[in-house]
Amino acid sequence: MMIRTLLALLIALNLAVGCDSPPEPRVDSTPAESEAASAEEAAEETAEEATEEATEASDDQPAADTNAQAGASGDLAANNAALLHPDAANEEAPETFKINFGTTKGDFVVEVTREWAPRGADRLYNLVKIGYYDNIAFFRVIDGFMAQFGIHGDPRVNQIWRDARISDDEVKQSNERGYVSFATAGPNTRTTQLFINFGNNAQLDSMGFAPVGRVVEGMDIVDSLYKGYGEGAPRGRGPDQGRLQAQGNAYLKAEFPELDYTTEVRIVE
Repeated sequence: MMIRTLLALLIALNLAVGCDSPPEPRVDSTPAESEAASAEEAAEETAEEATEEATEASDDQPAADTNAQAGASGDLAANNAALLHPDAANEEAPETFKINFGTTKGDFVVEVTREWAPRGADRLYNLVKIGYYDNIAFFRVIDGFMAQFGIHGDPRVNQIWRDARISDDEVKQSNERGYVSFATAGPNTRTTQLFINFGNNAQLDSMGFAPVGRVVEGMDIVDSLYKGYGEGAPRGRGPDQGRLQAQGNAYLKAEFPELDYTTEVRIVE
């Protein structure tokens, strides 16, 4: 019983992200290990703890240092004011649309179906339209589980979007191979982070991870994303999400040079 409870706590952190700073998915949890996890109450508790940890990590970053890091990562917000105005990113998405994700390994295409998760589809559509997903890292890629991305390279952008939460959608599709869902830190906490399932992760369905679309072209590109760092710090060798939120791509380029990135992400017309 104790083992089942522990596994439930671990999987709750595994796809946590944050608006206040991403509660990190810190434990290497494979689909097989995750099947034992089912306690929603445990998930909420661990998500809250993780949120507090990551918030401290980014809130402790001095403003001057944060500005320096933004400059080191290309001062992306200075070139795209829309990134600093979440309230204006409120257009309703088409019933279906495709997104071409250019990456350092090649292109893949995601088809989004609004009926599956209307709020998530609207958020994703608007983020792509303003160029949010350009030049960001696949910072947590775990073989057999999923590839996670969506923390911006500019710390100022992260600070703005971490409070731009959207309400949950009903889970209408399963987290099967190739399906794309928003990560979450608990009920009604989705912001910008996404993950692509490598395998059948149906155990995530009951935890509220609602797929918004699926990869329809280039899943081999997703499979090839760099996995060598594995789980995030402190339990793994990968990036610490609190530091990534606070320092942006400058942190990743300096300490995790093998990571893959998006290049240009656009709606397919």
